[in-house]
Amino acid sequence: MKYTIVICNDDAGQNIKGFLDEFKMSYYEVDKSCLDCENIDEEVEGDVYIFATTHKSEKGDVSLTVHAPGNFGKAELGGKDKELCVAPASLIKKMYLELKKRFEGVVSLEVTHHGPFMKKPACFLEIGSSEKEWNDKELGKIIAEVLRDSLGKEEKCKTLIGIGGNHYPHDFNKILDRTEYAIGHICPKYNLENLDENMLKQMLERNLEEVDLVAVDWKGLGQNKAKVKELLEKLNIKYKKTKELRSV
Repeated sequence: MKYTIVICNDDAGQNIKGFLDEFKMSYYEVDKSCLDCENIDEEVEGDVYIFATTHKSEKGDVSLTVHAPGNFGKAELGGKDKELCVAPASLIKKMYLELKKRFEGVVSLEVTHHGPFMKKPACFLEIGSSEKEWNDKELGKIIAEVLRDSLGKEEKCKTLIGIGGNHYPHDFNKILDRTEYAIGHICPKYNLENLDENMLKQMLERNLEEVDLVAVDWKGLGQNKAKVKELLEKLNIKYKKTKELRSV
């Protein structure tokens, strides 16, 4: 399998690039934002694409994050309306665990969000959350090491998708920490208004690995408990509450 690392014209990408050069790792560099790399899988060869880039948050917390791209609603930051990419769940889990080995600060999954759209599997590996961190050489080196020690070295895992919770899905992080499961797409509480049969089917189908189970953060559904339960049962989809999984 060919892994294509994409480096864009942002501070974190340029920081990471220096260490990829040091490790003699190949990458594909573009002079634009990662969010503008629509259909980059038609431009450069690869089987899985990893965007090594910046993460931004209003709080400005120091964090290293990983997630799959896609839009449950309107495409406001690249991609297409109501279109998900293919999530490489086992690789996401491997990179998450490699981050935790190296960084004592905040390491987290993020829920599925933003573009670009492409047909082949893709994920984001990010340094957050301000200019200071994007240019921090230690953090850049950590990301490059994680890429070096993850690509092609991930074990194929049982895979689930997630529904509910916040943008930084604490319960789903625990599942990665404590169980054999990998996690592909996650639809958070703030996007449940956009979760319909089409989007749920995309969550299930657009994964590199076959999905075994849906994990539901029951407390993190808010007023949408009945809607989610009805949707899952209508499609005859097996699911468990996150508390049943993360306590294993």
